[in-house]
Amino acid sequence: MTARLLIVGPQGSGKGTQGVRIAEAFGIPAISTGDMFRAAVSGGSELGERVKAIIEAGDLVPDELTSAVVRERLSEGDAAGGFLLDGYPRNLGQVGDLDAFLTDRDEQLDAVIELDVPREESIARLSQRAAEQGRSDDTEEIIANRLAIYERETAPILDVYRERGAVVAIDGVGSLDEITERIVAALEARGLARVG
Repeated sequence: MTARLLIVGPQGSGKGTQGVRIAEAFGIPAISTGDMFRAAVSGGSELGERVKAIIEAGDLVPDELTSAVVRERLSEGDAAGGFLLDGYPRNLGQVGDLDAFLTDRDEQLDAVIELDVPREESIARLSQRAAEQGRSDDTEEIIANRLAIYERETAPILDVYRERGAVVAIDGVGSLDEITERIVAALEARGLARVG
């Protein structure tokens, strides 16, 4: 049994936290483009320096660069039996890149988890995260820019996946455990089995 999943939602929706929990429940790696980019930045490589300048401006890493990093990661052995992608695809061009990659492997997505969180809740969560973690990429201006980019570029990918019948809409407000249980129940209802 495989589980090839995406988790989609605005910044501050809890994608990262829920992605890790869901990946664990289904025995697959959680693959976060944000984590991959932050690792590149902290490593100080040429790629890391390019990514750092883009992130600090509150902009998104270009599609070509992002798709190449994700393709490389999905080709690793631990992703052969499934994966949970967080932060990719984030626009229609990347949906095409992912489709092409999966088609080449004769695979398809099992579900797209949509975490539905009101804008005000996202902003409150991100502001709290900035204060707690001291993240320089969580200023009020950058948060507003990221949410606008999400609404303009990422939200439309959900329409594509809805047409394919892949979207599982989840209320993203509540305790961590409540939200995790909602997601797991929705995935199990689609025939996916958690491990253990």
